[in-house]
Amino acid sequence: MNGTQIKQNNTIKSPLNYIGGKQKILNQILPLFPKNINQFIDLFAGGCNVGINTNANKIYFNDNLIYLIEMYKAFYKSDLQTIIQHIQNRISEYNLSLTNEEGFKKIREFYNKTKNPLDLFLLISYSFNHQIRFNNDHEFNNPFGRERSSFNATMKQNLEMFHNRLKQNSIEFTCKSFEEFDFSILTENDFVYADPPYLITTGTYNDGKRGFKGWTEKEERELLNTLDKLNSQKIKFALSNVLEHKGKSNEILKKWLNTN
Repeated sequence: MNGTQIKQNNTIKSPLNYIGGKQKILNQILPLFPKNINQFIDLFAGGCNVGINTNANKIYFNDNLIYLIEMYKAFYKSDLQTIIQHIQNRISEYNLSLTNEEGFKKIREFYNKTKNPLDLFLLISYSFNHQIRFNNDHEFNNPFGRERSSFNATMKQNLEMFHNRLKQNSIEFTCKSFEEFDFSILTENDFVYADPPYLITTGTYNDGKRGFKGWTEKEERELLNTLDKLNSQKIKFALSNVLEHKGKSNEILKKWLNTN
């Protein structure tokens, strides 16, 4: 894939309803990216909405949530029929439905013992608001999405389109904190997209109470320093963040913007 260009139409949606996902504002984000990208780094991949809709010779999806990355790896290495068949078999095995909470609890217990990545996707499908939540013991603990959540036709279609787009690209999945990511692989033709947890908002992914690293002023400053280093090496990047929210102000980010 040479002379790559950003797709502004024909975007696809992640099969995950990920908190903070950028699907709805892709038309604002993607046109700001360089027209030609060799390696694209989705540094805080989450639902992968941005990376999956960006053309590049190689795409890195990175996230510090290991179970999420393992699920994407399973998607990438498996054919679509195998994935769908696995999901349908589990639905039958546990009699999953919009109302069978006991079936949901049983497969949740089974997943927490076995950590099969495809079972995680099925759990997400039947969870409240299709969200991902783990406790301090790294057990999936999101509650049942009664009469709201299921592996429905829309979710299936999103999964199929997402899987097809994955297979069309050269992709590498990494599970590292941004501090550990090896930026030495990058050159001036590469591009880094950073959509970190937002310092002045809180979600299940950044509260630091669920067995995974939280996001504090320390991480905020370190990320901005990392972006400064990339800039000094003439490596382009984009940052999504929030300056003000419900009376709170991100003074660290504001100062950085004014300085730059």
